[in-house]
Amino acid sequence: MAKEAVVLLNMGGPNNLDEVELFLKNMFNDKNILTMKSDLLRKMVGGLIVFNRTESSQEIYRQLGGKSPIVGHTQNLVKKLQKKLGDEVIVEFVMRYTPPFVPEVIQKLNKANVEKIYLIPLYPQQSSTTTKSSLEDFEEHYHDSEGNAVLVEIKHFFDNKTYNKSILESIQEKIADAEYRDFDLIFSAHGLPQKIVDSGDVYQKHIEKHVEILKKNLDDAKMDFHQVHLAYQSKVGPMEWLKPSLEDKLKLVRNRGVILFPLAFTIDNSETDFELEIEYREIAEKLGFKEYRVCRCPNDSSLFVDALCEIYEKMK
Repeated sequence: MAKEAVVLLNMGGPNNLDEVELFLKNMFNDKNILTMKSDLLRKMVGGLIVFNRTESSQEIYRQLGGKSPIVGHTQNLVKKLQKKLGDEVIVEFVMRYTPPFVPEVIQKLNKANVEKIYLIPLYPQQSSTTTKSSLEDFEEHYHDSEGNAVLVEIKHFFDNKTYNKSILESIQEKIADAEYRDFDLIFSAHGLPQKIVDSGDVYQKHIEKHVEILKKNLDDAKMDFHQVHLAYQSKVGPMEWLKPSLEDKLKLVRNRGVILFPLAFTIDNSETDFELEIEYREIAEKLGFKEYRVCRCPNDSSLFVDALCEIYEKMK
């Protein structure tokens, strides 16, 4: 019987339109997302956000076929990773805000009597809003269960060479037979409120370090884009967020072709398939871009599977 388990952690996404409200409720009840100290205030503010956003969010997922693509991609990734690691390791995945939730997966692992659980958040860069939230969620539920396995965790992997090869592979696929010099490349990272970064969150530092690594890798691979940029997407609300915004960055390179790579995600979701592919494409067309291309996330690519195997082996 398997004595070890690898559990991939991610934020999740609605499996159907009825789950959209559940997704939003769980997200905005997360103390790492709405950081006010008062649970009552968080509940009130979160409830107002959910009320205002449910219908528009349902329309987004309706345009994506009635659900988020994140679960399907993750299921494919788990199958390939399970095949790669073999029967002696159990591979599972957990979502933070939609099924499968932590208690369900813990029940499976406890039933299998695993002795060690390797937790791998599928966020390349560490943040309290993603990595910390997912790890805390698993650990709190596990310690309340009857399991006695050792938990081993990793908090970031943006410097993994094989993972970064999977990023370059995705970019190469999107460039097709065009010339690199005809395009600017924008690494688009999910934004964060500036106050979260100012409070000590390392996310921005990790993003910037990751971009520097990738710039060197691009140079080594002779992928000589006209220019390489970093921008932040997904800003909501009136507060200050990380800059530059993706919309502002697009305005600076509007006379050329542009390729976007979603730097903060390993699995495609509504922020890539809707926000980048549809919303920002409309902005780019209005700005007069000749070419606007969006790279796929690593998803279940062979290189990303290999990277996860390396991460697991390094954690042992």
